[in-house]
Amino acid sequence: MTYKIKPIREDFLQKVRVSGIDDLKQKVTYLTARGGEPCRDVLRRARVGEELILASYCPFKQNGPYKEYGPIFVLANESTENVNYFQLPISTHLHTNEKHDYLQKSFVLRAYNQKEEIIDAKVVSEDESQDILLQFLKNEETDFVIARFTAYGCYGLRVERHNSGENL
Repeated sequence: MTYKIKPIREDFLQKVRVSGIDDLKQKVTYLTARGGEPCRDVLRRARVGEELILASYCPFKQNGPYKEYGPIFVLANESTENVNYFQLPISTHLHTNEKHDYLQKSFVLRAYNQKEEIIDAKVVSEDESQDILLQFLKNEETDFVIARFTAYGCYGLRVERHNSGENL
């Protein structure tokens, strides 16, 4: 089974970068990276000195008790970096010597159905994350899976099943 990481919404990136307003209609925070902040738009850790935006983001489309907003970091300026949406951004998938793996040691995976209700959830380590993700996606009731960072609760990413003929 193949999967894809859903790119961050373009309208959100435009809104936070141009208007400085996030999904909660509040002003974003601009900061300079200390290094290591999880940059959601490029699925890597920030490098020291990069200009960042910290904002609230909502990956949900429906209202309901599980609808959440979460803090995310994005680069303050649009990037032309290539982003791999077909692998979890964890250290075991790094193809360079860079230590800017995005999800890191442990994180939360939550499986949601089409009503955007949680149907399963686990705190996972990098080593088991791929297997748990595939287990969640094999469940026919699962519509998508969301990863969140364990300590701060930041929104990590949304994963969906991928059909080979489908575009991102």
